[in-house]
Parts: sequence; structure tokens; C-alpha cells
Amino acid sequence: MKKTLAAATLVIAIALTGCAQVGAAATVGDMKITQASVQASIDSILAARVGVDTSKMQLQTGEELNRGQLRFHLLTELLRAAASSLKISVTKAEIDTRRQSIIGQVGGVELLPAALVGAGIARDDFDTYIEAITLSDKISQGLIASGVAQADIGAAVQKLVVAKAKKLGVTVNPRYGAWDATIADIVASDSASPAVSPATK
Repeated sequence: MKKTLAAATLVIAIALTGCAQVGAAATVGDMKITQASVQASIDSILAARVGVDTSKMQLQTGEELNRGQLRFHLLTELLRAAASSLKISVTKAEIDTRRQSIIGQVGGVELLPAALVGAGIARDDFDTYIEAITLSDKISQGLIASGVAQADIGAAVQKLVVAKAKKLGVTVNPRYGAWDATIADIVASDSASPAVSPATK
């Protein structure tokens, strides 16, 4: 009986230490991304699919969807941190302008829900998505101005994000996958390499 209790206690301890903070899907430095916020994005996406013809769309489901939504929240935070270090920011006016541009590109407000479903973006996360891609664009423009070749921009931006993640320290709740510090991404736990770990400090 004592051995059973000891084993149960060990399992609970491992589960609780799998993430830096109880209720966290991930942490970036001292910033916590809650499981509730990630689930809200997932629920919103699933609800939006009900009113859209998804027959020709390749959509994430299950663990892939969970991982994809946490990836969105986590990488947005890392982009914000990297941009802040470079004194780069995005204004509400810039977000509003780009939102209207995107709406025009997809064919109008009526077609926006289907476009968001196809892109795997929750409607409530649309402005955050715009902020993230605008930050990425501004970082890219800064790198080009500093002499980085256009063909190397993607790798250069990733290098900045990887460095920022290592500096801040990232922890990912094992229920979503494992954190690969070499590429600053969340991967499926069963595909994790020896270089992958749930936490990097």
C-alpha cells in the first residue's frame, strides 16, 4: 500500500513539474500563457467551422490544433520580446489599417470568417495575428536595412527569435508537446529529438 501511494505521489509530482506554473500552457520568462487562453482560441476556431464550408480545407484537429494554437500565442510573445529589444512596436492605427487591407484581400467582411477558418485563426485573435505579422515585417525591414540579404531574412528572423527564447527561458506544458530550443518551436512529444526538452532556461 505504501509503495502504491509513493508511486502515485511520484506521478503527481512529475505531472505538476511538467510546467513551470499550474494552469500554464507555456511560460516565456515571467509571462504565463494560460491553458484557458489557448482553449478559448481552440473553442472559437471550432465554433467558427460550423458555419463554413470546410470540405476543401486542410484543417488542424486534435493534438495538432492544440499545439498550433499554443504555437501562435507563444511565438507572438517571442516576436513581441524580440521587437521590444529592437525598439520596434506596432500601433493600433497600423493594426486597423492592415486589418482593412486583409479584409479587402479576402473579398470583404462577409468572406472573412471563412478566411480565418482556413488560416486557423480565431476571430478574437485576428488583431493579435496582425500585430505579429506586422512586427515580423518590421524586424525584417530592419534586418534588410542593416545589410542582411533578402534571401536570408527568414533565417535571420528565426535566429533572433531562437536567441530571445533562450535568453528568456521557455517552458511548455507536456500536454501540448515539447519545446525544441534549436528552432524555437513546439513539436509533437513522440517526434522529439534528444535536443528537445519541455523547458529551456
